Amino acid sequence: MPSPLPVSSSGAPVYDAVVISDIHLGSENCQAKQLVHFLEAVRRGPLATRRLIINGDVFDSIDFRRLKKNHWNVLSELRKISDEVEVTWINGNHDGPAEIVSHLLGVTCTDETVIESGGKKILFLHGHQFDEFISRYPIITWIADRIYHFLQRIDKSHYFAKLAKRKSKTFLRCLQKIEHDSIRYAIKKGYDAVCCGHTHHAIASTSGAVPYYNSGCWTEKPCHFLTLVAGVVEVRSYEEPSPDELVRATTSDAASPLPSVA
Repeated sequence: MPSPLPVSSSGAPVYDAVVISDIHLGSENCQAKQLVHFLEAVRRGPLATRRLIINGDVFDSIDFRRLKKNHWNVLSELRKISDEVEVTWINGNHDGPAEIVSHLLGVTCTDETVIESGGKKILFLHGHQFDEFISRYPIITWIADRIYHFLQRIDKSHYFAKLAKRKSKTFLRCLQKIEHDSIRYAIKKGYDAVCCGHTHHAIASTSGAVPYYNSGCWTEKPCHFLTLVAGVVEVRSYEEPSPDELVRATTSDAASPLPSVA
């Protein structure tokens, strides 16, 4: 019989890792207020973890003049967490020089990291290294980003922004390529699963040779994150705390409005 999972003082399980990605501090669409509550839950116990992994694109750009009060509160909370648990910041395509991040928060910056959990080796990397479109077509990428952000601003439910992605054949091909190439890379390195960010599309795809997970983003509602415990990765959604409920967790298939990638 497997040994029981460790629990925090609140009775909640202590995760081997909690993973977030694509926060985009400085963006008008960053759900910074929700993220502060989430990070407080990580630090104070309901989402207790041995490691916090930030899987890329914490900043929208390295222009601190764009950061609002809640954005600075996110950085402050991350700094507090880094004094208590191991924090790993994986470089994303928006983050800029790793030295800036490392000195700002006192965390470890890297291009990828591996965690052993439940006898399995889980690979974490942002995923932009498999996205050839952004390097081949930077102008089109910039225009598409502006349209996407505009749709998010005019519709707070984010329905139309998600619909636009779902109807974009280019976006869906990009999803498939990042999943395919990250799985192939994980197989080559001998890992048991791979977790990415970058696409802003939360998903758990377990039908391939190596399970693939994506932690979604914090610029759309619902916001998503990953948990890892005893070798099991789960995609979860987060809602702002209420009197009866702090965290609501669901699988990505139930939470995501976009089609799963085969």
